[in-house]
Amino acid sequence: MTQLSVSAPVSIGIDVGGTKIACGVLRGDVLQAQHVQPTPETGWEAVLDAIAAQVRDLQAQHPDAQLIGVGVPGPLNADRTRVKFAPNIYGFTDVPLVDGLRERLGQRIVLENDAKAAALAEAHLGAARGTESSIYVTVSTGIGSGLVLNGKIWRGRHGIAGELGHVTVMPGGPVSGAGLDGALEAVASGTAIARDASYALNREVGTAEAFALAEQGHPAARRVVEQAMRHIGIALADLQKVIDPEVFVIGGGVSAVGDYFFQGVQRAADEYARGFAPVTIRRAQLGANAGVVGAALAALHS
Repeated sequence: MTQLSVSAPVSIGIDVGGTKIACGVLRGDVLQAQHVQPTPETGWEAVLDAIAAQVRDLQAQHPDAQLIGVGVPGPLNADRTRVKFAPNIYGFTDVPLVDGLRERLGQRIVLENDAKAAALAEAHLGAARGTESSIYVTVSTGIGSGLVLNGKIWRGRHGIAGELGHVTVMPGGPVSGAGLDGALEAVASGTAIARDASYALNREVGTAEAFALAEQGHPAARRVVEQAMRHIGIALADLQKVIDPEVFVIGGGVSAVGDYFFQGVQRAADEYARGFAPVTIRRAQLGANAGVVGAALAALHS
């Protein structure tokens, strides 16, 4: 590992999820002092208390780490001070996260959506490093994404740019968690794949098993996962035509199934982008650290 100068930029990143809160200190491009604890299940006040305790512990070890970034799932309000709702965290609805942590810590807090934070991380220190434009897509329980243009998150007029999972791809199709019929995450997320595979095989089937069966040639499983991959590939092809990024980076739990997934998405993207610019897809490099690194970068870039 390269020895960094003491003058290297330093910040704290916190990635808040439904089951765990991960944090760490980013010094230059090295993630240090990582720590993970379970997410409290007694409401948002307890979650903020847990975050504040982690920050105090990190700052005791790294007193120069005074910039703090927090990544959370779910939509934020326009000025990124409150979490509208985080569907997988108990009691996390209309949470004044920035004010709450500022009261506890007496320091400035930068709040970011977790997919946008991961997009920033992959753009600066991961698979899209060295590019000027990239789109990060996470395919997991749901589907999230973030756009990075000229090194910065592109938010759009109302701060919602990048909500690829909520783009309608099948009008009249399954209803998503946001109440939209036929949204991409309702037909192509890990949750959707497991749901459709369980129905097609008439028993409980998880996402990983659905892909394993598809690779083995099981007709019903193959049809389920190929339909999901096709929807994702079409969505990427459409974004290529509209935004024309240099690269797409795909991460998330579903992408961990490997080559079969990436090859299927690439085939569909190539088919639907034919005659336009090629769709370049890379695998995310930062894995579980993307959220922490991205939150820390969000604090630095703010």
